[in-house]
Amino acid sequence: MFVWLENTSLALWVSTSLWAYPFLLSLHIVGLAVVVGIFSMRDLRILGLFSALPINAFFALGKLAITGFVLNAISGFLLFTSQASVFVTSVPFLSKLSCIAIGMILAFFIQSRLEKIIELHTKVLAIISLACWVTAIVAGRLIAYIF
Repeated sequence: MFVWLENTSLALWVSTSLWAYPFLLSLHIVGLAVVVGIFSMRDLRILGLFSALPINAFFALGKLAITGFVLNAISGFLLFTSQASVFVTSVPFLSKLSCIAIGMILAFFIQSRLEKIIELHTKVLAIISLACWVTAIVAGRLIAYIF
């Protein structure tokens, strides 16, 4: 199945075009900056940093973060198609996807708690969320070096 995906016209375009892979990788980085930037700032605010920043600012920013995630999902899938059979067995790639999944689940849960008084368990979730995003970034970088 993954070899078939690598041989689709879309995957071949991504892997052989001079501009496709670098362009998609750039879009992927922009999406990453939006998602991780917003959710990390929100998590740090929950933990008491940047107290001048109102917590309700993250209601609208949550929608922008979702837009960044969609950009990441689309660009990431297109990048994945170019080497699907390699990536599907890559420990860093699978770790990255796991951390992103956990990070997004936590993001939705934490967003739903912003209207309430921030309790200790929400702070603990913010710490876990930060760890997931940092781990996803590190794992993403390791994909290029560890197969």
